[in-house]
Amino acid sequence: MSSFFARHWILTTFLGLIVLFVVLVAGVIGYRMKGPYRSYAVDFVKPAKGEAVTPGALEVGAAKVDITPDLAEYDPWTDVDGNGRYKAGVDTYVDANNNGKFDAVWMAGFNNDRPAQKVHDPLWARAIAVRNNGVTVAMVSIDSIGIMHEKFIAVRKSIDPSLNIDHVIFSCTHNHEAPDTMGLWSNHNIDSIGSIYKVLFNSNFDHKYLAKVQAACKQAAEEAVKSLQPADMTLGSVKLDVTNFVDDSRLPLVYDKMLNCARFVKQGTDETIATLVSAGNHAETLGGDNVELTSDFCHYLREGMEKGVAEPNGAEGFGGICVYYQGMVGGLMTQLHTTVPHRDGTRSFREDTWEKAEALGENYAIEAIKVLRGPTATKSETAKVAVAAKTFYAKMEGPLAYAMALGIIHPGWYWGKARSEIDAVRIGDLEILTIPGELYPEIAEGGIEAPDGQDFALPAMEVPPLRGQMKGKVNVIMGLANDEIGYIIPKSQWDVKPPYAYGRDKPQYGEVNSGGPDVAPTVHEVSMETLARLHEVL
Repeated sequence: MSSFFARHWILTTFLGLIVLFVVLVAGVIGYRMKGPYRSYAVDFVKPAKGEAVTPGALEVGAAKVDITPDLAEYDPWTDVDGNGRYKAGVDTYVDANNNGKFDAVWMAGFNNDRPAQKVHDPLWARAIAVRNNGVTVAMVSIDSIGIMHEKFIAVRKSIDPSLNIDHVIFSCTHNHEAPDTMGLWSNHNIDSIGSIYKVLFNSNFDHKYLAKVQAACKQAAEEAVKSLQPADMTLGSVKLDVTNFVDDSRLPLVYDKMLNCARFVKQGTDETIATLVSAGNHAETLGGDNVELTSDFCHYLREGMEKGVAEPNGAEGFGGICVYYQGMVGGLMTQLHTTVPHRDGTRSFREDTWEKAEALGENYAIEAIKVLRGPTATKSETAKVAVAAKTFYAKMEGPLAYAMALGIIHPGWYWGKARSEIDAVRIGDLEILTIPGELYPEIAEGGIEAPDGQDFALPAMEVPPLRGQMKGKVNVIMGLANDEIGYIIPKSQWDVKPPYAYGRDKPQYGEVNSGGPDVAPTVHEVSMETLARLHEVL
């Protein structure tokens, strides 16, 4: 073979390999963009409009399933420099299974190099189920940072059909002290070709643990439904002085001040089946240096509701199973900058400590117990159950959109849009609206601003406020429900380009973890539609 033909053959082969590589990469990315359950969608209201079903006695059930990882199944490590983060070459680990890889429980919410060392308290999937007038709904709360929509679709598809559950709703507590269930914090910094591979294929992500959580969600929902029994429901809500509970770390200062509660007892008795508590506050009291798994203040809140809070200034618990559903945490609702008082009236806590988490959770529990036992608590005289659900598609932009397009998180790309869901539920005088991310409270409570320096020069678009459109005596906005699409920011407050709003010399935190400026108007529009459909059948 002449040198000319040899060179030509080598060049042709090389170009062919490049084309093949590009085709393979495009095929993989295309497959990931397609996402699982491509045709899945919900669009219903039950009972159907015009369907006459006479309500009987409300039935309620509850269950809880432990989702704490067994750290004995992972590699132990030594934090040599004591900073709560793993750094190769500095910190050490024991390769227990001899696979040459550090197998750790990577904790979510702050840094992507924070492996768990201990378990402080259990993590849970907890559920309340309700049934009346031929409609059955289960609502699961998970001690997790957040879980993507397609993972919950898989759980729904696995539910035992013989239980005749009309809808299962999932909500995460947005716990920043639990394992990574989204694939964002599993020790992959983009600093090399190898690390890019790890990000694209989530090679450090613990798929086994996520499967454990999914199985627990299925089990909790099914067990709650299997335990359904006639029940009475008492409702209560109180507007908190948020000073000692939560801080808004972004202008404008608008809070979700409502602490909403329900107690379900066996019909005609004082024996508690379950209590429901909902507020809006990031579960991140321990901060980013903690390496002990915990459900944060939610643990102490639930323990207080079930077992009581000790003196001084304590309260008697209710027994049963307490389920905490996260509220609105965009904006950003956090206790990290808040001084939390102890109930003894002398101590207070500002730093990221266990004492602060305990005080915060117990203070919430005391307020909830007081309102449910107080004069403003009301026994629900109606018991009808109804549910409306709607799949929607929101235009996505920015870093989150790119991650979705590559299938790194939230796989399923619908020509620039992502699929998600909004639900509305009525249980007697209790109404619940689910939001698939971290809603800025001004969208529900009012107070959206259109400050000078905003990027779009628009008036407030997400009006009227959502809570005002709800018709229950107690109205719960349930965040991180059925999905996690990030911060849901009013479009008139979107601000990434100079000049910056409120006369600042840099933008405020938020947009980097949002799906873009068009998400909030879409969520508001679909929420209004879903509530209207629910109200038509009440």
